[in-house]
Amino acid sequence: MSAAEAGGVVHRARGRTLDAFPSEKEREWKGPFYFIQGADPQFGLMKAWSTGDCDRCGDEWGQEIRLTEQAVQAINRLNPKPKFFVLCGDLVHAMPGTPWRKEQTEDLQRVLRDVNSEIPLVFVSGNHDVGNVPTRETIAEFHQTWGDDYFSFWVGGVLFLVLNSQFLYDASGCPALKQAQDQWLDQQLSIAGQRKCQHAIIFQHIPLFLESIDEDDDYFNLPKSVRKEMADKLSKAGIKAVFSGHYHRNAGGIYQNLDMVVSSAIGCQLGKDTHGLRVVVVTAEKIVHRYYSLDELSEKGIEDDLMDLMKEK
Repeated sequence: MSAAEAGGVVHRARGRTLDAFPSEKEREWKGPFYFIQGADPQFGLMKAWSTGDCDRCGDEWGQEIRLTEQAVQAINRLNPKPKFFVLCGDLVHAMPGTPWRKEQTEDLQRVLRDVNSEIPLVFVSGNHDVGNVPTRETIAEFHQTWGDDYFSFWVGGVLFLVLNSQFLYDASGCPALKQAQDQWLDQQLSIAGQRKCQHAIIFQHIPLFLESIDEDDDYFNLPKSVRKEMADKLSKAGIKAVFSGHYHRNAGGIYQNLDMVVSSAIGCQLGKDTHGLRVVVVTAEKIVHRYYSLDELSEKGIEDDLMDLMKEK
């Protein structure tokens, strides 16, 4: 089953542009809106983490199914509907070429079929989706299953860029593909740099940093050798925010005018946060976001102060 079959409106990126939104129509600012960000449903990790063997023991994922079903139900109840729902990587736990990958993928796609057909889904590649050291073969598999690994789309005058952050972490298995993304990104940033959009926002799996641009290298951030250069490039182009996952905890910080947002997981928690989703409100002047537990969003919905922002002219 492909991503295009996974839900009522699951859109694949074609030609590096998401087909969910007619780009010309969506290039104009029409007023505040919001979207939902999730990360790391990672079917199979909760069992693997509990056993202490993350490489071999992801053979159960019933908990992740229930949590993702709860997330879908919470999103479907929101009124007004979000403009889209983006999943920032590690869709399943099984790495390319390992047991349970096909079954985990099929179960996630089955759950996502229940997302309201009027809410487009946007998929971001994570290290478990394309491999810690991606290759042409693992990228091709992602394309077949979920769509392009990097692409752009417009919503209401805002330019959104989806990146394959694994190319920034270790592209030794496919350097030409990384070079292609780099060239494409420079072209997209030139649009943002000329201020031809109300805002420009990036989605990627691995955060640039967890708290500070100067922090030490870690499994959960991009290496210093690329982090500062990348952050400077994005900031110079006027990128307002980078939304990521990977850490399975909430974190983030500010670098210059760039908001690095690290969202915890729908699935396995590695810290003290709860399974949840992030509500992101985009106004003419700012981007406001808040993380909700799945229980909070299911029971109470979006709080009034965020709803009021969407009423601003």
